[in-house]
Amino acid sequence: MGVGRSNHAASLRTFSGVQAAGVVGISYRQLDYWARTDLVRPSATDASGSGTRREYVYRDLLELKVIKNLLDAGIKLESVRDVFAYLRRHVATDVASAHIVISGKSVVLCDGEHLVDVVRNGQGVLNVLPLATVKQEVDAKIVELKRAESAAISSMATTTASLAASARSRSNTR
Repeated sequence: MGVGRSNHAASLRTFSGVQAAGVVGISYRQLDYWARTDLVRPSATDASGSGTRREYVYRDLLELKVIKNLLDAGIKLESVRDVFAYLRRHVATDVASAHIVISGKSVVLCDGEHLVDVVRNGQGVLNVLPLATVKQEVDAKIVELKRAESAAISSMATTTASLAASARSRSNTR
């Protein structure tokens, strides 16, 4: 419960550029460049001339950290811009809650049951095999198999009992 409160409190407060850079682990100069080039604009207050301060919100910090992680993983800044343009158009929740797979120079978004290469502008690359469904299907088939085996055993027992009764009745009549 305490974690939820701190996340909620963090989402309500604003962070200066210096604070945002410190939280994310980047230099203020890098943060300033990203803001000036529209990679991430501060959601609370944008700079509007000399002497004004940018104010970032929690969601901005999450996006900034994802950008830093992508760059640290070797993704080029130009590709990171493409990734974020795609994510902002197609991911309704926080960007940080998206599932991203980095493979070489590709960035792949797990979108439900599909993997989408966001660097290649949303080109589908693979389908995701949901393993829970596979497990459920196998479990259901095992249950069916057990029922069929039980029915066969029951049928065999009935047939054996019937044959035995028939044999006894024939031997009694002789």
